[in-house]
Amino acid sequence: MESKEKSSSPISGYVVLTITIALILGSLGLLIATKFPLFGITLLLGLIMTPGFFFVNPNGSVVLVLFGKYKGTVKENGFFWVNPFYYKKKISLRARNFDSERVKVNDSIGNPILISVILVWRVRDTFAAAFEVDDYENFVRVQTDAAVRKLAGSYPYDNFDDAQAEITLRSGLDEVNEHLEREIEERLSIAGIEILEARIGYLAYAEEIAGAMLRRQQATAIVAARHKIVEGAVSMVEMALHEINQKQLIDLDEEKKAAMVSNLMVVLCADKDVSPVVNSGTLHH
Repeated sequence: MESKEKSSSPISGYVVLTITIALILGSLGLLIATKFPLFGITLLLGLIMTPGFFFVNPNGSVVLVLFGKYKGTVKENGFFWVNPFYYKKKISLRARNFDSERVKVNDSIGNPILISVILVWRVRDTFAAAFEVDDYENFVRVQTDAAVRKLAGSYPYDNFDDAQAEITLRSGLDEVNEHLEREIEERLSIAGIEILEARIGYLAYAEEIAGAMLRRQQATAIVAARHKIVEGAVSMVEMALHEINQKQLIDLDEEKKAAMVSNLMVVLCADKDVSPVVNSGTLHH
């Protein structure tokens, strides 16, 4: 959107303040001394000039409007004077933080989740912030909430239910945050808002499914651990049989090999300590 903002360079307030004070005090003194009506008019003129004074703080701005017509924006720091009939609206140009409330939404596969966003923003175009939207601060809050809801519906929370998902809210934070920033910036550009940073501040399953999802994650972790244990046990049994055959420690037939493999797998894969059994006979008894 093309910016309609234009700069304004008002008169120094110190010069006009000196003139105004001199005009008010001089007119007041002459009016009391002479009681001449003309000095009453000059006194009134001096009082009318006083609403024209204003100041601009660092990283601040003042939007000037005269009877509904935009006259410009003052961004220079200092003390100034303008037409006393100007309406002056102050707009801060400082960076601001917005930590949204945690909202309950559904991810792309329908799981209810809680999500919030941390947003760093500032006003870039004072004309758009003042006149394109009714209340730019409230506009930031509402549109950020809408962007978060749309983002949550675009990705699954994780890939447990969607194994084909390469990017999830939980694991693809960099890509998700970039998507969130683009979405919010697109929505807030109409208000002249610049997005400095947007990222997910809180992410979790909703309370009603959090327990079930935790048990599922635990079960998945257990299965993955068992898979690794079995994989390692098979490798160790294979290595043991190879060493026995290579060093010719004992002649094992197929039955003895099966018994040995069974015993080793039980020992290596068991989740409890194994109790040793002393065999006083042969391998067949």
